Amino acid sequence: MNEILRALHERKSVRLYEDRPVPDSVKAAVLEAAVQAPTAGNQQLYTILDITDPQLKHALSITCDNQPFIAQAPMVLVFLADCKKWYDAYHYADCSPREPGVGDLLLAVSDANIAAQNAVTAAESLGLGSCYIGDIMEHAAEQRRLLHLPDYVFPAAMVVFGYPTEQQRRRPKPTRCPMEQIVHENGYRILDETELRHMLEDKAGQKPYEAWLNAFCQRKYNSAFSREMTRSVAAYLRQYQMSEED
Repeated sequence: MNEILRALHERKSVRLYEDRPVPDSVKAAVLEAAVQAPTAGNQQLYTILDITDPQLKHALSITCDNQPFIAQAPMVLVFLADCKKWYDAYHYADCSPREPGVGDLLLAVSDANIAAQNAVTAAESLGLGSCYIGDIMEHAAEQRRLLHLPDYVFPAAMVVFGYPTEQQRRRPKPTRCPMEQIVHENGYRILDETELRHMLEDKAGQKPYEAWLNAFCQRKYNSAFSREMTRSVAAYLRQYQMSEED
């Protein structure tokens, strides 16, 4: 296994960090790796926010489901799906552009998340732990205010970084689902109840499968934060859908 594959296999979410800063040279290397990511039409339909203000990090730790480790992380990056900058450039050059639509948004989200994963992989190679924060999509009005987000700019992902504590380095990585349930050949195949159970039952550990799955559903899928995320994403989507209806 080469070094890149080893890093991809070993990387896990890290939420506890040593009390030491990330050197500027390391941050620069992570950011440079991010912007080298594959991108649709070489457009780089994203903007990366380097969050250095401690008060802003604290605010984000509250709006992102009250997670204090976000405020304590030495390095915080927000990856924005940015449909605005090219749209503005088209206007400045009198290209008569149509308004951005939902297809443009999804393409920009892909660009932003690919760049984020490049950053995460680079960080792993440099000894940094990382954790994706999907909650940045919640509380749309508040996040837009905190991050000064205009129309056609969507917070696709936040990632926090730091040097993992010894306990975090030693913590086993959670197992992933069996390949035969994840990889389908040539077309989508609906999994039956038995296959779905086989795919998920290892995650239950020592708990009865149905009890674990019910608890997981209530904690994640049916949770207040999940419903809030759906509400907020719908609020972001409205600006794109309105342009298509016009």
